[in-house]
Amino acid sequence: MLLIDGLDSWGLLVLRFFLGFIFFYHSIPKLIASDKMAKGMGWSSSSVFLLGFVELIAGLGLILGFYAEIGALLVGLIMLGAIYYKVFKWKISFFSADKCGWEFDFILLGAAISIIFLGAGEISLDFLFGLWP
Repeated sequence: MLLIDGLDSWGLLVLRFFLGFIFFYHSIPKLIASDKMAKGMGWSSSSVFLLGFVELIAGLGLILGFYAEIGALLVGLIMLGAIYYKVFKWKISFFSADKCGWEFDFILLGAAISIIFLGAGEISLDFLFGLWP
């Protein structure tokens, strides 16, 4: 039982908004400066642009609560890829004092999994259009 009953959809809205905003914000440099980002990541600029586009669409979907579970799935897959690169390719530890460890990626993955399990909630376009039970 929640401390204050009836606020679960508000909690999901907050979770969706914050997660979606992070991905929306992080998509912009990938879309605008994909060549520069590609050099730092060791990817092609078209791959970085595609990643930015997916982050943009998933972020907007999460913010609006429109096909939120699909947006969360995409975000989760992106975070699994980020964790893979940080752990196995770039050898970055969970916490690092001199660079961003993968603890941030880990909590974003957890937030995405939560939305996959819980759905968008009643304060969403999914609910408005009958896409959420």
